Amino acid sequence: MAETSVGYKCPNCSAPLTFLPGHDKVTCEYCGTELEVKTIEEMYAAKEVAAAKAQAAKEAKWDTSAAGSEWEADEAEQMKAFTCSSCGAQIVSDGNTMATECCYCGSPTMLPSRFEGMLKPDFIIPFKKTKEQAVAALKEFYKGRTLLPNSFTANNRVEDIQAMYVPFWLFDSKVSASGSYQGASDSVYETDDEVITTTVVYNCEREGTMSFERIPVDGSEKMDDTFMESIEPFDYKEMVPFSTAYLTGFLADKYDVDAEAAVTRADARVVKSAEGCLADTVTGYTRVTSNGDCAVIKDENAVHYAMVPVWILSTRFEGKPYTFMMNGQTGKVVGSLPIDYGKLRNYTALTFIIVTIISYFIVKFML
Repeated sequence: MAETSVGYKCPNCSAPLTFLPGHDKVTCEYCGTELEVKTIEEMYAAKEVAAAKAQAAKEAKWDTSAAGSEWEADEAEQMKAFTCSSCGAQIVSDGNTMATECCYCGSPTMLPSRFEGMLKPDFIIPFKKTKEQAVAALKEFYKGRTLLPNSFTANNRVEDIQAMYVPFWLFDSKVSASGSYQGASDSVYETDDEVITTTVVYNCEREGTMSFERIPVDGSEKMDDTFMESIEPFDYKEMVPFSTAYLTGFLADKYDVDAEAAVTRADARVVKSAEGCLADTVTGYTRVTSNGDCAVIKDENAVHYAMVPVWILSTRFEGKPYTFMMNGQTGKVVGSLPIDYGKLRNYTALTFIIVTIISYFIVKFML
């Protein structure tokens, strides 16, 4: 991330520079280097511009006020809220769907509570995958996992499966991005007794405009962020205006991360993408490094509140719960699996033996 201020440092020893009274030049008190004022201005002009852009990027804010809307009175009357007495999770459903078990901790005790404090979503992506497809996808997910315990795959049964609409904040933005990079080109010259490598270093400045649509940040603390990002992407072309009709027979997680709190993750994803796009334009060099001066300024932005479909499947092995999530639109599955450490030791030993044999024959061949 670019610095928002500029520190004047000696180009020879990196010590802070000061203008000493009675001198007509800027003098380094540590190494004695003297620099003309004009030279200092030229040296730091680009850094001052970069610092100004960084400050502008820091001050640019997302407009989260328009995300979501208020429920109509008749819509709110149809909704029910449930709170888990064990982990505190809050889920919402339509009046015809009964929450009997917490999808996060498995507690069978769900206490009814008053439906309030939740914005009405702007959009929703309806479920496309069925319960049967979710179970089949999980079994497919197990296949080819060499280190899985045999008893896990042979005796495994899905203990619980829940269809859940998960709250997401979707960030749209048009940005101006600028970055500073260093490109190095090496040339090698060989003589009879030495190899000479000459490196030429170039400063590369890049800037441009970019547009981002539907940058997703989940609004649930209880949903594992790594899992949620792993089941992306969702096809937002199938997103439709929200209607309570889509909640019939399903549960919905009540967001506990509001749009303002989600800004940090949205910014991080925008900056990372913008930096990558700028860096990709610096080509033709042996190697490229960033000077850390990338600034991303939001020129336009909008935030929307949406619900996306997720199947949450849980099972238990040797007393330990395992949770899996499936994208309810595309069918992509993610989750953590147990490891058979006996198999791991055997494969490690086998790999060592194979590498040793190969190394032996390579050495023998070379001799």
